[in-house]
Parts: sequence; C-alpha cells; structure tokens
Amino acid sequence: QVQLVESGGGLVQAGGSLRLSCAASGGTFRTYAMGWFRQAPGKEREFVAAATRSGGGAYYADSVKGRFIISRDNAKNTVYLQMNSLKPEDTAVYYCASSPPGRVPSSDSSYDYWGQGTQVTVSS
Repeated sequence: QVQLVESGGGLVQAGGSLRLSCAASGGTFRTYAMGWFRQAPGKEREFVAAATRSGGGAYYADSVKGRFIISRDNAKNTVYLQMNSLKPEDTAVYYCASSPPGRVPSSDSSYDYWGQGTQVTVSS
C-alpha cells in the first residue's frame, strides 16, 4: 500500500510560480512512475505531467509544456511539480499518483494510488 501526500498549493497571481511536492511512503518509490493530474470545478480530471522511475524521462500535457517541470528525488521519496508562468486556467486541485512501470503515463487508469490533492488557485 502506497500513501501519497501533496503539499505546496495555494493562491498565486497570474504569472507567478508555485512548487508542489508529493511525499510517498509505504512502497519502494524508485520502482514506480509518478504523475501529476488536476481537476478544475465542473471538469474531468486531466493529465499534467509524469516522470519515469529514474526521473530521466518526463511527459507533459501540451497545456503546461514549457511552463511546468516535473522532477523527483528518489532518496527523499518525493516528486515535485514546479509551476511557472501560472495562468487562471491552471486553477484546480492537483493530485499526484503512482504507477507501475510500462503503463501509459498520461492515462489516469494507469495509476494505482492517489494522494488527497492540493488546491492551486491562480488569480487574474
């Protein structure tokens, strides 16, 4: 059983930055891929970014490419999402999730464990 706890959300003005963290416990962190998803009010959950087990590979949604950076520290069992040039449309609850290797990183059905989410609000 893997437990995931996100932190770092908050209120920020458009153009600002935030860094989300997701701390994992209860499993072998380096053996699974990690992803970030988000869900805005009235919308379906959508893929944001994913990192391979080593962190050497990363995948991004087109909407965040060039603005967000996913990274992980396997020694700290933590994955990060650095969010720059934030826009009001980035407002959502952000979730981290873990996936066994070899699955499609952008599909939420690939992920077995999910955190509780952290709210990000970007004001215009």
